[in-house]
Amino acid sequence: MATLQSALTHARALFALAPAQNDHLAAFRVALSVAVPSLALLLLGRTDLIIYAVFGAFTAMYGRAESHQLRLRHQLQAACLLLAGVGTGILLSAQRVDPWALVATEAAFAALASLGADRAGLRPAGPFFSIFALGACASVPLSVAPGAALLIAAGSAAFSVLVGCAGWARTRRWAPGAARQVPPLRGPRLAAATTQASRYLVAVAAAGTIGLLAGIGHPHWAMAAAAVPLAVEGTTRRVYRGIHRILGTFAGLGVTAIVLFADPGATVLALLVIAFQFPTELYMARHYGLALVFFTPLILIMTQLAAPADPGSLIMDRGLETLLGALAGIATALVLKGPRNRTGTGAHA
Repeated sequence: MATLQSALTHARALFALAPAQNDHLAAFRVALSVAVPSLALLLLGRTDLIIYAVFGAFTAMYGRAESHQLRLRHQLQAACLLLAGVGTGILLSAQRVDPWALVATEAAFAALASLGADRAGLRPAGPFFSIFALGACASVPLSVAPGAALLIAAGSAAFSVLVGCAGWARTRRWAPGAARQVPPLRGPRLAAATTQASRYLVAVAAAGTIGLLAGIGHPHWAMAAAAVPLAVEGTTRRVYRGIHRILGTFAGLGVTAIVLFADPGATVLALLVIAFQFPTELYMARHYGLALVFFTPLILIMTQLAAPADPGSLIMDRGLETLLGALAGIATALVLKGPRNRTGTGAHA
């Protein structure tokens, strides 16, 4: 009876939908940040470049519930991490590096980006989006000069920061002391941040290695999935987050299959990238698994626009890589335990 009760408790926790907290406002900011540069590229006939605009626009995901002053600070810091990931990925793509070099680079980047995110106290916590940006950009062929691709991402990030500050221009409210300095990384805080960085290093490297040895074809998806469980506090919540990653991705792959097998054309696909962003952010803080139902097709569609591939293989690879990566992340969280004192709460990835 006790075992059954425990199982029911875990099931309720897995599928519980957190209460809404003006999520539509944050979702609108992120959707607008994605829509404007994406529509501009669509009008220019360069839907293949939307992937860079979207990763830059992910800047808007940061500081969703913060004052304008603190949001500005955190979005600028997040933009630096995202552009570092995009720029590294572009460089690796331009050099056509060996897949093993990609795994090594992304694992090292994950550890360094984790330290940077913890030092800044970013919310959502952790380096997931910059890790994802690196792997995705490294895995698509460049169709423009590397500098132009990075400039698209930077311009999109800059627009996202402007959108995030738009409310301040309207209300003229500026909270004194809101952007106070985060304590430096030393003592217990440095130990906690170093432990977390080591988790990212181990999980991302293990997932990428397993993905390559399995010969599936997209190891960066496994590496990104491995980072997901580590973005939240506590072993139990990390296991939940890994399960959400698996179940939400599989559900999202069903949506992706409907879209890609219908082959609606580049224009419709570009519009769907924009459309899927709003519900992604709407549910990201309330239920990560539900958000992935929309985030998964968004990512795969923009990947398809950048580097067209067989939809069946793309969907199969995404499912297998996500399963391997999430399990690697969960295993790392279970093995590498220790104190974890974040500078913020409410992380999502």
